[in-house]
Amino acid sequence: MAKSYRPVDRDQVFLLPPDMREWLPGGHPVFVVIEALGLLDTSAFHALRRTGGAGAAGYDPDMLLGVLVWAYAHKESSSRRMEELCRTDVAFRVICAGNLPDHSTIARFRKDFGEAVPGFFAQVLILCARLGMGRLGTVALDGTKIAASASKAANRGEEKLRELAERAVAAHAAADAAEDELYGAGRRGDELAAEEGPGSWSPRRRRERIGEALAQLEAERRAAEQEGEAKAAEFRARQRAGQRTGPAPAGAAVALAEENLARVRAAREAQLAELREQRAGRARGGRLAGVQDYCRVREAAAKVERARERQAQAQAKAAAKAGPGPVRNVTDPDSRLMPTRNGFIQGYNAQNVTSEDGLVIATRLTDDTTDMAWFAPMAEQAQRAAALIEANRPAGHDDGDAPGSGGIELVLADAGYCSEENLTCPGPDRLIAVGKRRDLEKAARDSGPAGQEQDWGGPAVQAMRERLRTEDGIAAYRQRGHIAETPHGHIKHNMGLRQLSMRGKDKAAAEWAFTCAVHNLLKALTAGHLTPAALAGLAG
Repeated sequence: MAKSYRPVDRDQVFLLPPDMREWLPGGHPVFVVIEALGLLDTSAFHALRRTGGAGAAGYDPDMLLGVLVWAYAHKESSSRRMEELCRTDVAFRVICAGNLPDHSTIARFRKDFGEAVPGFFAQVLILCARLGMGRLGTVALDGTKIAASASKAANRGEEKLRELAERAVAAHAAADAAEDELYGAGRRGDELAAEEGPGSWSPRRRRERIGEALAQLEAERRAAEQEGEAKAAEFRARQRAGQRTGPAPAGAAVALAEENLARVRAAREAQLAELREQRAGRARGGRLAGVQDYCRVREAAAKVERARERQAQAQAKAAAKAGPGPVRNVTDPDSRLMPTRNGFIQGYNAQNVTSEDGLVIATRLTDDTTDMAWFAPMAEQAQRAAALIEANRPAGHDDGDAPGSGGIELVLADAGYCSEENLTCPGPDRLIAVGKRRDLEKAARDSGPAGQEQDWGGPAVQAMRERLRTEDGIAAYRQRGHIAETPHGHIKHNMGLRQLSMRGKDKAAAEWAFTCAVHNLLKALTAGHLTPAALAGLAG
């Protein structure tokens, strides 16, 4: 048992060690991260800031970068929380080296670093390659939904956006009239205090966001109309050529029926004109049926009415199923409603390609709710990253891949990427699931009626289904879950990033790429590759 209690004297004066490195135990990870960042080329971050003007000295971009890296690695993305930690947390104080940036400084640095982040991501990838990481024999592509800095409640349809835009214009006109009455038509009223100069304009103002959201919806509607017209034209071309057409394209049945009615009417009018000319010299003749009474015109008109009824029913059914229809978010117009296992979120769809040892080698943030269109672009980006990794490997390094592979041999992807185009496009060998059942191996091996239900798709899909039934295909595809989904779990659970802080697709994409770069640094650290000895070897 204890002899007594230690004294608790809060008035005792203590002196911290003069060497900041003694504030934390030797070998603390923060020192390794600082040294690792010191080996990177951060000139792009420096180029975003200007020096040499009047006023106090600015904060070093390398220091601010270190604050952001350490914060994102420890579940902190709030600039106000980072400011607090820079004052109270020893590791953050070591990074700051006595500087105490406020949250506005941190937020402005993060807001403006979008142009420098791709280079930073590549620099971290090169560092990991120089440390011997980046096993590229088998890589996996997967998408993950990440919430945007916006609420689902801020979504509005086209009609509501027009109403909000009209209100904004009316409010602006009323404000102009009031200011003209107060200050005079030739004055602004802010001549002495020019805080609202051109440099203070921000695209995040509500009126601009409403206009942007409305423009996006209008462009989407026009694109849909043009696509429908193109499909209708293709359908008509097949009809004229006597080819098999199948059912009319969705949304084009009414237009096609109306065009057919117009042709039948024109043909009947020409026929009547010819018949009247033939009977002109006769004394008597039977009554000719008019255009509207002609049987074929009546049939064509009835088809138009049926097509309109079917279209109205389909639109009503779609509206009941999908809700208000196309919407845009007035907080972040670039974000979209994304389906997840737990319902819809307002966010983005991030595409990542991951190596066998857990490095994110290629990443892109999209506003597409599905993954299908991103296989080829991400495979191409992954090949460029693989070339970068191979060019920076240490001499004589053996990463465990097949001899002489020198790059990506196999890409794994789930059923969200399965299509004839993705299975046949140029690039490395690939295994793409052809079904979404949980027990994919059982689904691939099924025979009889249960297996026949899944025999859909063209030749490439059928060949992939047969390949996934083999032992080699099953063994290779088993790696997908671990390779592809582990980094997403680490980013969302261990790093705590479930919602982006930046608004707008470009800024949100920069934040996501920065997060993936931090993930790669942490992977190198926890896997034992990023050590003081290894960094000393690279620096030497």
